[in-house]
Amino acid sequence: MYILGISAFYHDSAACLLKDDEIIAAAQEERFTRKKHDAAFPHHAIQYCLKEAGITANQIDNVVFYEKPFVKFERLLETYLAFAPRGFMSFAKAMPVWIKDKLFQKSALIKELKSMLDEDVNWGNRLLFSEHHLSHAASAYYPSPFDSAAVLTLDGVGEWTTTSLAIGNGRDLKVVKEIHFPHSLGLLYSAFTYYTGFKVNSGEYKVMGLAPYGEPIYSDLIREKLITIADDGSFQLDMSYFDYATGLTMTNKKFEALFGGPPRKSETELTQREMNLAASVQKVTEDVVLKLARGIAKETGERNLCLAGGVALNCVANGLLLRENIFDNIWIQPAAGDAGGALGAALSTWYLHHNKQRIASKGLDAMKGAYLGPEFTDAEIEAELTESGATFKKLSEDELLETVATALAEKKAIGWMQGRMEFGPRALGARSIIADPRSPSMQKQLNLKVKYRESFRPFAPSVLREDVSEWFEHGTDSRYMLLVADVIVDKRRAMTEGEKALFGIDKLNVPRSSVPAITHVDYSARIQTVHADTNPRYHTVISKFKEKTGCPIVVNTSFNVRGEPIICTPTDAFKCFMGTELDVLAVGHYILYKEEQNEALKEKYEDRYELD
Repeated sequence: MYILGISAFYHDSAACLLKDDEIIAAAQEERFTRKKHDAAFPHHAIQYCLKEAGITANQIDNVVFYEKPFVKFERLLETYLAFAPRGFMSFAKAMPVWIKDKLFQKSALIKELKSMLDEDVNWGNRLLFSEHHLSHAASAYYPSPFDSAAVLTLDGVGEWTTTSLAIGNGRDLKVVKEIHFPHSLGLLYSAFTYYTGFKVNSGEYKVMGLAPYGEPIYSDLIREKLITIADDGSFQLDMSYFDYATGLTMTNKKFEALFGGPPRKSETELTQREMNLAASVQKVTEDVVLKLARGIAKETGERNLCLAGGVALNCVANGLLLRENIFDNIWIQPAAGDAGGALGAALSTWYLHHNKQRIASKGLDAMKGAYLGPEFTDAEIEAELTESGATFKKLSEDELLETVATALAEKKAIGWMQGRMEFGPRALGARSIIADPRSPSMQKQLNLKVKYRESFRPFAPSVLREDVSEWFEHGTDSRYMLLVADVIVDKRRAMTEGEKALFGIDKLNVPRSSVPAITHVDYSARIQTVHADTNPRYHTVISKFKEKTGCPIVVNTSFNVRGEPIICTPTDAFKCFMGTELDVLAVGHYILYKEEQNEALKEKYEDRYELD
């Protein structure tokens, strides 16, 4: 049986295809259209999934959408009625769109499926709808290695739910507790994202990255005025400070008065105030997550916890949760946001709608390392590079890995495109930019000359799984770069008294460890453990780098520039390579050096990127 899961029409549209209970393919639409966070119907992602499976549209048994549009419309309407007459302008703008496009979403979905797949198929009989938070919960529980687990989902809002607890046991998965809109931990975080001058639904991770430069001096004020937190972690927001329920912005004048001024304008200078605000909302978020987890453990008696929803991408909170040992085991869905809803919708259909038996994969999860996107043959790579006007050389497997490891040791910045593309927001060694973490200047160099983004943004380490505990205070798998841990003490660099006295962004250029490019200002790092079973080529190149340098770690950041999605194709890789100051590009068995490329192509691409 083939089941196609779809998420669309909000942000990060995606498609996923199951063959029975096996995940065959999954990808976000943005990777194909090159529109970051593309919310459109995922035509390209669906086409890719069918191609990967080698099937025709008629072989799809069910198409399942990740949420219920009618229930979402009910929430919108009831919210405006509850707050009336406040928010009339927002209501007036939103309602025509909902009535035209979203209230009749079932018809729209059937029309899209007919036009792109097969007009003769009765898609109405094959189309199903999941619930938003059930889709999240299913995406976390069913691929996990657990026979049973508590499942915590946290995000902005689905239909009504913003936070949910589900219990998974065998094939059964039931949502047993919910917190409803407008009370939302995700929207609280997004409010501070907006207030500190970043984009909602995409800039939250910037707030998390900014937090260590500040002090949580506003956290008590947030607890006193904005959020009431119960002992079990359940919470309520004081909506008099927020505008998102009925307005066109996240916060209002009362919020501004509380924190001493209007929101920071995008692209203006970051001040200590923004850093302190980021540290404060991060601290409150961590406290809520820990209280929720303790309450869940006490109430359910479960020893395994699964996480999904956008807040589950907060790897700092995740790392703290792991270290608190509230649960024996934690597993987090790598595509925890709305894109992962496509996967959860498909899985819930297999197990709950079709009532199929579930056998957990002991030890290893069912995500295949999250390498679920397109890959390209040597012939396809060579054709695209040739069409792009690239100068390249084909190497054997051993030559490629030796060449890249040598370039890393020479402190070259390398574009690395290998195998199947990752599903989810993290680059995991398939569509990555990699570099030497021992270089004190590498973080700033990559941020300003390659990624074209804010200098404070941290980079993650990819570390050989067998060596992780030799470098970090962490002893378990972190395949999906969703856990933060500290660099071990004997790898840290002692700071001088003058360095300790620095504030805010001035801390950035002070090396913290023997691997400064991946060590954040608080000695932490967002770890990806690299495993030979899921990414053997990446594991081997890091192993060769270790042989040359004694360091089993490389810098790993996503292969894109600010404002663009992660690359998908060899053509995408070449364009990004030429438009940035990357030194080397490795695509499949092909190696490219910047100095060997056509000067006219350099000029063509080097001005194509602008700050978003």
